[in-house]
Amino acid sequence: MPLRSLFFLIILVGFAPLAIRAQGIVPTMDFNNYFVSFQDGFFRPVEIQPIVNYKAGDEIVAYIDTRGNLKIYDGKQRIDVTTLNVDYQVSDHLMAYRIANGLRMWDAGKFTVLTNFGRDFIVKDSLIVYEDTRYQSLNVYWNQKMESLVTITNGLSMNARVGENLVVYRDNSNTYFVYWMGQKFEVGTYNEEVLDFQLGTDVMCFKDPYTQSFFVFDKGNFVELESFPIKKYKAGRGFVVYEDMNGNLWHYQNGQKTALSNFSTDHWDVKDDICVWMENSYFFAYSNNERIQVATYQPQQYMLKNNVLVFRNIIGGTSALVDGVLHDITNFQNAEFDIYGNKVLVKLPNLTSIVFANGRIYSN
Repeated sequence: MPLRSLFFLIILVGFAPLAIRAQGIVPTMDFNNYFVSFQDGFFRPVEIQPIVNYKAGDEIVAYIDTRGNLKIYDGKQRIDVTTLNVDYQVSDHLMAYRIANGLRMWDAGKFTVLTNFGRDFIVKDSLIVYEDTRYQSLNVYWNQKMESLVTITNGLSMNARVGENLVVYRDNSNTYFVYWMGQKFEVGTYNEEVLDFQLGTDVMCFKDPYTQSFFVFDKGNFVELESFPIKKYKAGRGFVVYEDMNGNLWHYQNGQKTALSNFSTDHWDVKDDICVWMENSYFFAYSNNERIQVATYQPQQYMLKNNVLVFRNIIGGTSALVDGVLHDITNFQNAEFDIYGNKVLVKLPNLTSIVFANGRIYSN
């Protein structure tokens, strides 16, 4: 092979993984009423005819076109799914849809029949939980496999809490279990007590109604984090945040507790990789293991996803904290916003859109 050709081959091979990882979608309607997606610096048309509705995650979008057909766009191609009336759900990576009682799914370009006797279903990033009325069972799809979690003898119901990659459910004896990474872990038996399970990714937390102890399921292990009652708790991606009875806010991850705030917080929230809270009229975030002062006021509106916080700033515009760095995106007031991956989509009142991606602002 000539040296020049070999050089270009090495370049192509080196950039191939980057091209694969660059896929991701930011769907929106443009001022022409075209359905478009922002990718790699450009707004690319998906449909030039009006669509009925769409549901999107970070990597895929499913939508009903003007003829009532269900389609998927994965950043590379449009895929026809069905021309029939459907009920569908989408996560960042998976899509499931039901036609009458037939439940089907899409995963990485492959369609799979889950059951022909389906009823309720829930789609998350790594799994799909669904009911099979033929066997009166609660089932899960994970890692390209289908598995029955439990058979309900006293009537089928979606008695499950579902996180991004784990499920909490109970059997006929009121014993609770966690399904995670293809394994089942017993939580305990509780009769008529109400349990509040908070599920994230790889972690789940709950308060024992008998002992009032606070437990965390952390990557296959149960940890008693507090033996005294606590007020509130939420789970993120690999961590939990909780507020104790004194109003202190704590962060727990990988066996380590970190104090976020020693003041009683008016409000706090958790999603994916980020936590936010109010402290003495200041708005804070915990991102990349760093405590960050975001604003000197409480935003009227905000959204959390991945490692991104987007919020309505004090003049009514849109600002965002992306990977720990604060950015002002636009001063247009009362614009709608959304998050896809590490990108922020802002829909302006004049029917144009702004995307903040990789430190730059793009508009159509």
